[in-house]
Amino acid sequence: EGKPVRGTIVQAREEGSAILVVRATPIESESGARGHVVALELAAVAEEEETFFAGMWTRDPRMLSMFRVLERAARRDVSVLVRGETGAGKELVARAMHDLSPRAKGPFSAVNCAALPPNLLESELFGHVRGAFTGAVRDQPGYFQTAHGGTLFLDEIAEMPLDLQAKLLRVLETKTVIPVGGREPINVDVRIVAATHRSLRRAVAEGRFRADLMYRLRVVPLFLPPLRARPADIALLLEKFIARMNAQGGRVVDRFSPGAWSALARHPFPGNVRELKNILEYAYVVGDGPVLAEGDLPPELVDPSFYGDEAGAQPSLPAAAPDEHPEASRIRAALSRSGGSRERAAKMLGLSRVTLWRRMKEHGIEA
Repeated sequence: EGKPVRGTIVQAREEGSAILVVRATPIESESGARGHVVALELAAVAEEEETFFAGMWTRDPRMLSMFRVLERAARRDVSVLVRGETGAGKELVARAMHDLSPRAKGPFSAVNCAALPPNLLESELFGHVRGAFTGAVRDQPGYFQTAHGGTLFLDEIAEMPLDLQAKLLRVLETKTVIPVGGREPINVDVRIVAATHRSLRRAVAEGRFRADLMYRLRVVPLFLPPLRARPADIALLLEKFIARMNAQGGRVVDRFSPGAWSALARHPFPGNVRELKNILEYAYVVGDGPVLAEGDLPPELVDPSFYGDEAGAQPSLPAAAPDEHPEASRIRAALSRSGGSRERAAKMLGLSRVTLWRRMKEHGIEA
């Protein structure tokens, strides 16, 4: 595209981690010849002191910086938008924002905007009155009312339909809600913490999200870096999870085999911290002894090109294109292994079923 780019290649080792920083700058000569200047810089990742904050362990400087902003933002009653991939800990951030705020003694409610159909989401958020629709046999308060005096966490806010976005904007502006089927506004005092895995600015540019609502929600943006960009945290979290699982009894692991370590080091962790924990849970179930071996890991980690379900059947999905997105290839592999079961494929990938369905839709995968 003719744009300068910067990327990193992470290599995790038992004695530490290293990062290769790659910078590419496009050039064009007077004769019209085109090319790039590519700069490579090998740098060891600094070992920061490990920090535990609101249920999250880290050594990563960006995470530590995010913690500092979170603490400061929690003291002020402003809307916060958390940006991060699935499994990265967005709800932990929202909970910390509540617990460190003057609203800590009030209620904390959370709703996933992508997990409910639009008509049900409206009723869940704003409540409904008796007789509003079939099955509405009594008045039912919504999340805004149950979170009165506290914090409401709206996960995957970018998936909210446009008509509901307009109603949400009105609630934020008037600090009142009108239940479905009702007429009288009800006062609500709620702090909003929203979260999304995608860029709201891009969604606005594509006409899928209201700009005025984005500015209402994005007073203080917080960015959660993905686990694959925090190599020092992978080793730290492995250590913490292993200690916790060892304490539960049964299998006790005290080291990794070279093959297992290599498979974990090269895995991109699309499901982030949640996926890492699920991988270890799997290893504790299928393996024995003090050494966590390569064979204890899910097959897709050992062989990313692994296809076919447990019965050895060939995939029924259409073949992947040569230039297919890596995430799409991983989803196809998981669906193939699970025999087309989205629930089992989601568990393999460390994703929720709703997130897997959404990612399949984004990549045009049908199953």
